[in-house]
Amino acid sequence: MGSKEIEAPTSPSPLSSSSTRWWSKETVAVVTGANKGIGYAFVKRLAELGLTVILTSRDVLRGQNAIELLRAQGLDNVHFFRLDVTDPALIHAFVSWLRDKYGGLDILVNNAGVSFNEIGENSLEHAETVIKTNYYGTKLFTEALLPLFRRSSSLSRILNISSQLGQLNVKNPTIREELEDEEKLSEEGIENVVRRFFESVRKGTWKEEGWPSIWTDYSVSKIALNAYSRLLAKRYKEHGLIINCYCPGFTRTAMTRDKGNHTADVAADLGTTLLLLPHRNLPTGKFYSGVNPVLNSKL
Repeated sequence: MGSKEIEAPTSPSPLSSSSTRWWSKETVAVVTGANKGIGYAFVKRLAELGLTVILTSRDVLRGQNAIELLRAQGLDNVHFFRLDVTDPALIHAFVSWLRDKYGGLDILVNNAGVSFNEIGENSLEHAETVIKTNYYGTKLFTEALLPLFRRSSSLSRILNISSQLGQLNVKNPTIREELEDEEKLSEEGIENVVRRFFESVRKGTWKEEGWPSIWTDYSVSKIALNAYSRLLAKRYKEHGLIINCYCPGFTRTAMTRDKGNHTADVAADLGTTLLLLPHRNLPTGKFYSGVNPVLNSKL
């Protein structure tokens, strides 16, 4: 993971000002992979700020336990629904429930993701599962929800939790060209890149072909996610939907085996600040990384 340190802002949060507050309890936010870690911290912070928040997780018991913990802290505006972003049936059930209960949503935080490597390891044994979850699952779930975004005057928002490892750290010039050219970038092009990666893994040639050398499968999943996010942002730029990626940095979570420079709460606080900026101050199609005291963005 990236090693930039994130510290809590020393000045008051811009979200504390009533002049910038565009949301209410009627604003519905969905956070995936949220029974622990960064996802849980996002749910907590959004609920503290008064939004209605849907916490999703694959494991029912862990999801319900997370909700009970939040409600014990006085946050009664949180709700749970079971979701696995790789399971079309569960996605369909979630979309139907959300439509019937809330009529739609305003915010989506795509946090669900997996990695099977320890820090310093780089096994590709689970490459298919990693990319199926981190890229294809996020894409599948997002596209199922697109018709339900309300796209109000404040604009709906999607924040994809990503990584600096997905910042096109690929040595192969052909692959870089496929994803760097904004005019030619397409879903088919992203699919071609992912297929080439799987082929190189099967052949055992991924090192020679210039794929990332650190957490390779995870990096490729985030490379694909970042490219897809840029594509989606361009497609919906004039249609009331803001789509960005956010790297929380090297955060102490289960994925990093509790190693890192900062807590999930700090990462989620900065991410929420970005997510809830007034729409006039929030570009679309950006990759943000949290640094003290502001959020930096890159195309």
